Amino acid sequence: MTHNQKILFRILFLLYIAGVLFLCFGRFDNAPSVEWSFLGIPSDKLVHFCMFFPFPILAFLAFDQYTDTVPKTLAFVGITLVIGVLLAIGTEWGQAHLTDYRSGDPLDLAADVTALVLSSLLVTWWDIRKQKK
Repeated sequence: MTHNQKILFRILFLLYIAGVLFLCFGRFDNAPSVEWSFLGIPSDKLVHFCMFFPFPILAFLAFDQYTDTVPKTLAFVGITLVIGVLLAIGTEWGQAHLTDYRSGDPLDLAADVTALVLSSLLVTWWDIRKQKK
C-alpha cells in the first residue's frame, strides 16, 4: 500500500467515526419513522449492525502495516475489537446520559458488538490468508 493510500484510509476511518458519532448523537426529530424488520430483526438493530460492521475493516485498512505476522494480526484485531466495543458502549451510555432526545438500548449495544465481532473475524481471516500467500 502506498503512502497516499494509507493517508486516504486514515482520513476515511476518521470520517467514518465522525459519521457514527453524528448518527448516534444527531437530533433527527423531523426524520420519518420507519418501522420494519428483516427476518424478525427490527430495523434500528440492523442500522446499528451496519454502522459498526465497517469499524474493524477500516481500522485494518488504515493501519495494516502493523499486521505482518499472525500474532500481530491477532493482537491488532483484538485491540481494534476492544476499542470498537468501547466506542459502542460509549455511544449507548452517551445517548442515555448526555441527551434528552435519545435513549441507551442494550439491544442496540448487542447489535453493535455482534457487528464488531463478525467483522473482526472477517479481518482476521482475510489478513492471515493474505500472509500465507
